[in-house]
Amino acid sequence: MDTEAQPTERDRSSHPGGPEQDSEPGEPEGRSRFALPKRLGDWLPGGRTTLTALFCLLFLLFLHAFVAQPFQIPSGSMESGLRIGDRVVVNKLAYRFGAEPRRGDVVVFDGTGYFGNADYVKRVVGVGGDRVVCCDRKGRIEVNGESVDESAFLYPGDSPSAVRFDVVVPDGALFVLGDHRAASSDSRDHLGSPGGGMVPVDQVIGRAEWIVWPLDHLTRLERPGAYARVPAADGAHG
Repeated sequence: MDTEAQPTERDRSSHPGGPEQDSEPGEPEGRSRFALPKRLGDWLPGGRTTLTALFCLLFLLFLHAFVAQPFQIPSGSMESGLRIGDRVVVNKLAYRFGAEPRRGDVVVFDGTGYFGNADYVKRVVGVGGDRVVCCDRKGRIEVNGESVDESAFLYPGDSPSAVRFDVVVPDGALFVLGDHRAASSDSRDHLGSPGGGMVPVDQVIGRAEWIVWPLDHLTRLERPGAYARVPAADGAHG
């Protein structure tokens, strides 16, 4: 009888899915490949709620660093379109894939070494290759010989400029002005400084897209049509 029992036991041990193939003691059967995040959530104080909050924080940091950044308007240099305390969203991808700032864009840039050790918000008036002159016989700014009607965004009562200038914008640079010309320190004020008042394109953080606060001032910042008739100059990107 013992000789018949032995092959029976061997058959049971070799049968697929038999008892000998059970999971190791203490290890749950059918373990999911996604068990690690669950264990991480169990390890963190607050569990899955804390883990979710961390993922959200990392996502927001990614957006802030590479996609969009909030910016608070610190002065009245861009009134009346942008008021002191307004918060705008800056599109940091606007000029990352071959596109460059265009005339009329409202841009935020790092002024370190050119304007001062701070970020600034101004409107692009001239791009690389442009000749920007103030002023024509009617007091308007000229770009490449074309007079520009800035009345749609210029601060009420301001003249286009009380400072006379005649400059050619180097390639890879911008000539920028505030909309409230009488209250703006911009390219005109730095003509004799290093860089001649021009802002290198690689110093541009991004293009201001939306005013998001206060809510009663919620506005999309569109490029005005005032520069549409300006002809391109050699090296310019109109």
